[in-house]
Amino acid sequence: MKAVKGLAGAAATLCLMAGATEMKAQDAGTAAPATGKLSAAAPVTYANRWELYGGIMLQNDQAGQNLPKRMNMGGVEVLATYWLSKKWGVGGDFRGMAGTTPVFPNPYTIRPLVVMYEGMGGVEYRGPRNQRAAINLHAYAGAMKGVFNYTPLPTGYDVGLYTNRTKPMAAIGTSFDFNRSKNVAIRLSPDLIIEHLGTETREFFAISGGVVYRFGKN
Repeated sequence: MKAVKGLAGAAATLCLMAGATEMKAQDAGTAAPATGKLSAAAPVTYANRWELYGGIMLQNDQAGQNLPKRMNMGGVEVLATYWLSKKWGVGGDFRGMAGTTPVFPNPYTIRPLVVMYEGMGGVEYRGPRNQRAAINLHAYAGAMKGVFNYTPLPTGYDVGLYTNRTKPMAAIGTSFDFNRSKNVAIRLSPDLIIEHLGTETREFFAISGGVVYRFGKN
């Protein structure tokens, strides 16, 4: 009987000790929230004054008024936006790109290199947004400079290219921002390009992808 009573007493003591340990652990968990790598990220408020975007882009265009085929160019885009409010902003955009173009059939099988520089300014509107993503609309206008003589051509041979020129252009599109943090987002931005390199206005397509950095308090 003494042995049974001793075992019962030891069991009761262990139960009391386990309960006390559990209560201490619970108290510690509620008193000190996690602050390490697994803690919650700061909320995305879109209260930034400035926004910088840099990315790579693809654009198609036409290097001559009567060429039967379009060309594809690759390059970079840099955009700076100043937000007047949480919804409206003004932006300055620069794009530079290059690519080879098909030309009129010729015995030299020439595919010349074309380089274009585009500078524009305009307005941006921040549309639907939440913690994960935002949709922005933009409309820019400016000028594009086309350089069409990078590739030496045979003297007197016309392959249908424009001469070097600077002409008006516009870009109308949207951007999809996928937030990585309060200040950093991944952007995908398709555009309708409207240009007047030749004797008529033509429309083309462009798309870019890159990183957005937000800073400054609005």
